[in-house]
Amino acid sequence: MGKATGFMEYKREKAKERDPLTRLNDWKEYSTPFSDKTLSKQGARCMDCGTPFCHMGMEIDRVTTGCPINNLIPEWNDLVYQGKWKEALDRLLKTNNFPEFTGRVCPAPCEGACTLAISDPAVTIKNIERTIIDKGFENGWITPRIPEKRTGKKVAIIGSGPAGLASADQLNQAGHSVTVYEKSDRPGGLLMYGIPNMKLEKNVVERRIKLLNQEGIDFITNVEVGKDITAKELQSQYDGVILCTGAQKQRDLIMEGRDSKGVHFAMDYLTTTTKSLLDSNFKDRQFINTKGKNVIVIGGGDTGADCVATALRQKANSVVQFGKHPKLPTTRSSENMWPAYPNVFTLDYAYEEAEAKYGKDPRQYSIQTKKIVADEKGKVKELHTIQMEKVRDKNGNYTFTEIPGTEKVWPADYVFIAIGFEGTEQPLLQQFGVESTNQKINATYGEYTTNVEGVFAAGDARRGQSLIVWAINEGREVAYEVDRYLMGSSVLPK
Repeated sequence: MGKATGFMEYKREKAKERDPLTRLNDWKEYSTPFSDKTLSKQGARCMDCGTPFCHMGMEIDRVTTGCPINNLIPEWNDLVYQGKWKEALDRLLKTNNFPEFTGRVCPAPCEGACTLAISDPAVTIKNIERTIIDKGFENGWITPRIPEKRTGKKVAIIGSGPAGLASADQLNQAGHSVTVYEKSDRPGGLLMYGIPNMKLEKNVVERRIKLLNQEGIDFITNVEVGKDITAKELQSQYDGVILCTGAQKQRDLIMEGRDSKGVHFAMDYLTTTTKSLLDSNFKDRQFINTKGKNVIVIGGGDTGADCVATALRQKANSVVQFGKHPKLPTTRSSENMWPAYPNVFTLDYAYEEAEAKYGKDPRQYSIQTKKIVADEKGKVKELHTIQMEKVRDKNGNYTFTEIPGTEKVWPADYVFIAIGFEGTEQPLLQQFGVESTNQKINATYGEYTTNVEGVFAAGDARRGQSLIVWAINEGREVAYEVDRYLMGSSVLPK
């Protein structure tokens, strides 16, 4: 696919981004598209590799590599190289309901599994994907697909994140009447409120929601199932129910001083910031404002990075991010061979911005918070930490041990906890009578059936915190199973 010698003739080009200091003055997306000519060359780099691991989604050492929704990547890379953008769009939409989301916020495990990445930088799959779908909207190629006939079956989907939206899209196209319930005031789940505007502008989410609505899907917002409407009422009104509530229960930090004022969950910080931006451009002041404050983010993942970027835009005095793991190497280690996801050091958008503003990377590695200290008014004033050493025991297992003499005190006005999610909220599951283990709904992958007749589960609510591509994968697959449950067989792809 692509040009036979393209990978030897053309170098991978870094994704285009706006100047870090300039973009800190607004909440617009930080990335910008390549020109068609540049993308044609990038598509040409796709090798005729025989067995393309890029679209073979799997997990190696519990980390995703390749594309879980099995995008036909080599095919649309070749079509982009040839300048056949509409044909590329057709191939992309065969497997991916929402390329405009994955092309912006997916960490691109497909690129880690790219055959070219064995010895050279991978093909720029993510940027090509985003441009294909953006061109589709810009050129009017994407229009409402109204189902020709209805089956008379009704399905309720609880949760409007990527899993809920994908299942709704598929079931609607199969002719079922679909209603999506969302407890927030806007549909989209984490796509709307959990991911900052600078990574995914909300008009992109709203555009897709509007399209789904035009195609026949009903969205009911500001309704929390289990409170505003009972599980029993829902089951009596619909032929099937899908639980796509996500893994919303945030993992907490249990330590001295946790109850100090100014200590918040990361998702509360991100959600209120985005909501205030959308509602009033911050005029309502219904958000956590870190302007002029010292901010510490505990947790080294993407959510923590988003907190860093948000605090920078609010003009915080300082921002530091704590992570328990050591700094990653610049190249793959011998234990991290292709096609596993490359665990290598990268400078994410937030850290690039912090370097531009403060002159240094905000991340602190191998560090553990020992306690949070408040002032006489109960407001957080400092964090006490110690450095950790990651060592391997005689059984080959890694453990973390404290390094004496490395204690340090950090000034802090706000602390944001971004150490992951424990699982889905339990009250709703209890009302449905759905069984769960470790706060994840008991529903076998590939089947998605719960212990309750007619109630299915998919996405993070079933598998735990994961990637958007796994959410779309499960949304598509659960739709197939629900369609088969309702009709005896399914017209949907699996």
